[in-house]
Amino acid sequence: MVTDRPLIGVSTYLETGARWGVWELEAALLPAGYPRLVQRAGGLAVMLPPDAPEQAAATLARLDGLVIAGGPDVEPVRYGAAPDPRTGPPARARDTWELALIEAALGAHVPLLGVCRGMQLLNVALGGTLVQHIEGHAEVVGAFGGHPVKPVTGTLYAGVVPEETFVPTYHHQAVDRLGTGLTPSAHAADGTVEALELPSAPGWVLGVQWHPEMGEDVRVMRALVEAAARPS
Repeated sequence: MVTDRPLIGVSTYLETGARWGVWELEAALLPAGYPRLVQRAGGLAVMLPPDAPEQAAATLARLDGLVIAGGPDVEPVRYGAAPDPRTGPPARARDTWELALIEAALGAHVPLLGVCRGMQLLNVALGGTLVQHIEGHAEVVGAFGGHPVKPVTGTLYAGVVPEETFVPTYHHQAVDRLGTGLTPSAHAADGTVEALELPSAPGWVLGVQWHPEMGEDVRVMRALVEAAARPS
């Protein structure tokens, strides 16, 4: 399905006790930076709260592109590890739903962008593992930091952002063993994989460890929207 403005689905948080106005209720929510970035990049944004995994393929059939948003740590059992004491509580409904979305997107060749947790979940979906705690990438709790990332020459990401850039970042986990077919496409100065992609995939697949929705650079999201606009 292709429209004048591609329809981009963005996965959401599912939080108990979210507050607004006089209400405190369970809520599917998303930081406003995500839909705003999709809109600035020329797409139409739609939120994808957790659903039954068997609905993922039908959901993807109505989308032109998919963003797996940032959020809580991936449950370590998903990649065969025991939880580190510093790993956060599991978000099992999100893990189940988003893994199903990733599988459906890869199967249907729907352009896919993973952001922070979304990049890590893409790696896990393809059989990779995660480092459960690193220092220096989330220095102040609840506040985004930043650092430079350097693209790997010849990659999809380098074709979108060819120069070293300073990016907004907030994460304490990182890619360890790469999933099948994935290749790094950007690194931090300490060697942390900051972007990865799936060059063998028929569709457009990219994950970034930082948070483009918290910055001004629209190029990564625009590349997703442009890929989503192309006839399949």
